[in-house]
Amino acid sequence: MKLAIYGAGGFAREAAPLALDDPECDVVFVSDTVEEIGTRPNGIRVVSYPELVAEHPERRVVIAVADSAARRTLAEKCAKDGFAFGDIVAASHQRGHSVQIGEGSILCGNTIFTSNIRIGRHFHGNIASYVAHDCVIGDFVTFSPQAGCSGHVVIEDDAFIGSGAILRPGNRDKPLTIGKGARVGMGAIVTRDVPPGVTVFADPARVLGPVRPR
Repeated sequence: MKLAIYGAGGFAREAAPLALDDPECDVVFVSDTVEEIGTRPNGIRVVSYPELVAEHPERRVVIAVADSAARRTLAEKCAKDGFAFGDIVAASHQRGHSVQIGEGSILCGNTIFTSNIRIGRHFHGNIASYVAHDCVIGDFVTFSPQAGCSGHVVIEDDAFIGSGAILRPGNRDKPLTIGKGARVGMGAIVTRDVPPGVTVFADPARVLGPVRPR
């Protein structure tokens, strides 16, 4: 498979070896930063987006940009230009029964999805993050390394779960809900619903304020 990883920063460089575990996979990075175009980080060529459109229309795109708003904008641009989206899944990823994941995901090493889970488009599951049973996760959601989501949790679009954060279990009748665009800080322990568009942190998690643009 021919793959284009949009982004050439740290997360893109972490994702590339996972794709290259498949000896038949050919990878380029795509960047909008002039200084990066034409370089070869870790031996992988960086091309501009116009070059991707003109010379590599057959490549499937995976967007390795952590910010959900930026990821959404890039996905819309790529879809408008007719690109299909691929996925990058580590060999050590574990998945149980009845797990549905939308296009464009990146699932890093030692991620675990247990059972009866629905995850939307362009999800990022970073190193050793996990999602337990009966969870529903929206589009453009990011799990940082070692973020954990217990059972019966709903995470709405564009939410960001920080490194080592833990979301406590909800229940069948009242799932724990993380609102659209919310940010859960590093190491936070979330024991109650998080409203849309706010940042929470600490143990137990409390509201810090509205999400600030990155």
